[in-house]
Amino acid sequence: MDRTGLAAFLRARRAGLTPADAGLPDTGRRRVAGLRRQEVAQLAGISVEYYVRLEQARGPHPSRQVLSALSRALMLDTDERTYLFRLADAEAPAARTPNREVSTAVRYLIDGLPTTPAYVLDAGYEVLAWNAVAVHFIGDMGALPRERRNIIEWMFARPEPDPHWDDENTDCFARYSVADLRTAYARYPGDPGITRLVTSLLGASPRFREMWESQVVRQRRGFTKRMDHPAVGLLEFECQVLHVPDGDQRVMLYCPEPGSDTERALLRLAGQAPPSPDGTPVLRPGRAPCGPGDVVEVPAPEVVRRSAGTV
Repeated sequence: MDRTGLAAFLRARRAGLTPADAGLPDTGRRRVAGLRRQEVAQLAGISVEYYVRLEQARGPHPSRQVLSALSRALMLDTDERTYLFRLADAEAPAARTPNREVSTAVRYLIDGLPTTPAYVLDAGYEVLAWNAVAVHFIGDMGALPRERRNIIEWMFARPEPDPHWDDENTDCFARYSVADLRTAYARYPGDPGITRLVTSLLGASPRFREMWESQVVRQRRGFTKRMDHPAVGLLEFECQVLHVPDGDQRVMLYCPEPGSDTERALLRLAGQAPPSPDGTPVLRPGRAPCGPGDVVEVPAPEVVRRSAGTV
């Protein structure tokens, strides 16, 4: 193990990050550039004393788990992560990246459901594709830059005192989503998109950090969704999740009961152009599932431009 090289690399990478990069609040002018040691330790989930010893080239041999956590906290890319593991004389886990290419068949599937809201998520909860009627529920992601199309980021964008979080079902839905994200984080160690998302939320949201550190792992399954839509009123869907194994993607479908008021409302929405936007996604308060079959109302951005699309 190259303790001197490891210490120098950690110091250099820490100096190259700003609090904004890591999703931390700006606490004013700093005497030196970069993150503080305690901030890196907090983001990595290790003690400050342990991290200081690593930077002083007198620490113990870090485990692969610690190296992975430091890679995430310092926002290392694949090459930097591999280098960090080599300095510690450890073998880096094989780098994998979620597939963000939506197949033609999946596009045909969602476009062939003109009255069923449908959209495609990658393993990190980034919206990849959506059909025309889905725009009335999640907004038009084509009007937003790719880095703002993540539904977990929308969820935790609400401030801590927001009454949205007082609903235990909303809290449960958030925990379910974070547990699902943790499975993706384990499957794709070092993926820049998932790493950036997790690191940013760990720094910016104490609520997310508490849920993340609970170590719960669970994959997303179907649930019941109820919502008050501003254009057509109360709606109820069976939300089904179709997994696309080849790409590790999931297709989210809002399925109304045949002959229901919700189905008739969707038929009206399908015949309308999406409402005019203000261009910024704003979360609506809502309820959320504790598990398969629970009733849910989830946050969603205000509807924005266009009618359908893919990344």
